[in-house]
Amino acid sequence: MRLLRSTDMALRVLMRLAVADESSSPTTREVAADMGVPYTHAAKVVAELQHRGLLAARRGRGGGLSLTEAGRGASVGALVRALEGEGDVADCTGGAVPCPLNSDCRLRGALRRAQEAFYAALDPLTVADMVAAPTGPLLLGLPSMRPAS
Repeated sequence: MRLLRSTDMALRVLMRLAVADESSSPTTREVAADMGVPYTHAAKVVAELQHRGLLAARRGRGGGLSLTEAGRGASVGALVRALEGEGDVADCTGGAVPCPLNSDCRLRGALRRAQEAFYAALDPLTVADMVAAPTGPLLLGLPSMRPAS
């Protein structure tokens, strides 16, 4: 299974914010630069995460992004489910010609079970878990997160 780019970006944004120093709130532009993604895409993802209550965004001087408690404790599996939507791994009914095996295909059920196993493996993990060592220190090593000397 392959995640949508926006889902991958959302997870990376949340992880980046999970290690941010509480005294500094990075902007969307800074997070986009840290993650190596276009600002416009990051802005859409940030808006979606804010709408879901996973991060807070403050505008103006002293503004920036911060992870909410809901964001820190969010289940990665639930988040991926929500961002990916309810679609099947394989599109059996779409396209110009639907699959002729659609009504009695065992593959579709097997793929659905595999997809659910994928989500189930992510369910117990939280965003906070994802930034434990070695990931958290690696995120802190990003150039814009290093303390000014």
